[in-house]
Amino acid sequence: MVRLSRAETQERNRAKVLAAARDEFAEQGFRDAKIDVIAERAELTRGAVYSNFPGKRALYFAVLAELAERSAGAPHAVPGETLQGALGALARSRVAALPLDDDQAGLARDLMPEVLADERIRRPFAQLVKLNGLLLGLALERLDPPERPAGAPIPRRVRLAETVLTTLHGAGQLAAAAPGLVEPFDVVSACERLAGLAFNDWWAPPVIAPAAQAADRPWSPPGTVDLVRSEPFVPADGVVVVLGTHRLAAAEEAVRASGRDVTVVVVTSEPDELVPLTRLTVAELCGGLRQAFPETSWPGVRVVCDVTGTLAAAAGVLAVSDETEAAIRVEQGRIVATADGRGAGHAVSGEVSRVDSA
Repeated sequence: MVRLSRAETQERNRAKVLAAARDEFAEQGFRDAKIDVIAERAELTRGAVYSNFPGKRALYFAVLAELAERSAGAPHAVPGETLQGALGALARSRVAALPLDDDQAGLARDLMPEVLADERIRRPFAQLVKLNGLLLGLALERLDPPERPAGAPIPRRVRLAETVLTTLHGAGQLAAAAPGLVEPFDVVSACERLAGLAFNDWWAPPVIAPAAQAADRPWSPPGTVDLVRSEPFVPADGVVVVLGTHRLAAAEEAVRASGRDVTVVVVTSEPDELVPLTRLTVAELCGGLRQAFPETSWPGVRVVCDVTGTLAAAAGVLAVSDETEAAIRVEQGRIVATADGRGAGHAVSGEVSRVDSA
């Protein structure tokens, strides 16, 4: 018999815990699920469960994240070539997962109550939803670029995206509370009709931004996984913005100011719960986005979870928290500009002439 290494044993035990927890949460709901029962189902000790997950909520979020990422890989929609077609395809991908009865509703029913019950979870979740609005808005803009009159601010479709997400989120919550009530066809039709609404949506740069500092040092980042495309990559040239989970909405400042690729590095001081929550929230949108939109219109933004802070450290950010906001600009494999504080992504995204000498 082949003897497993310590890392392989830990990975196997983690998988067993997740599988057992998924069954327990589905049958009992989050509040009535018991760690002792999960351990028994996994044929492990209670201590083995806690060595992988520090608490029941962290385990619950991890289960939901795993399911969201796994289901995102199964294509069941035809990409849309217009705003209406893409939003309809996105809505169909979401309503296909709506619970039809109480048994199906059990697993995810307690997610929003847990989010709302704790400010440490609610605030990051709100920022993650803002990030999703940006990602969907960028996809809509690439699919059908809005006109920009001379001298006008940057036009965008983020408000349209946020309205669509509000519709889909509300349908999901109502379906969980009252399975069978939501009519999927009506939800799809409503999202398609939203494409025709004019939101008069514009973006203006921040009034105050820190001064970017010139730099000249090598950029040697580790490989990571892009949550938007669900694929491994190594961040290359472009703007890298390191954001705590309380500052994710600031990603738009880097995106709007930069003509370069943007990588959003999500960091947190609460990785056990907030990393799986990030994975879950982004996967729920981007799994459907990859099916509903042609690849040419996927947002030119990559989102990664920096669990250990290694990627942030490569960018020169040695201490991270949920309030972190820092950015670098990379050209030809070297860091050429850095900034720290509110507006950092916007600061490093400007032309070289805007960067102060070190």
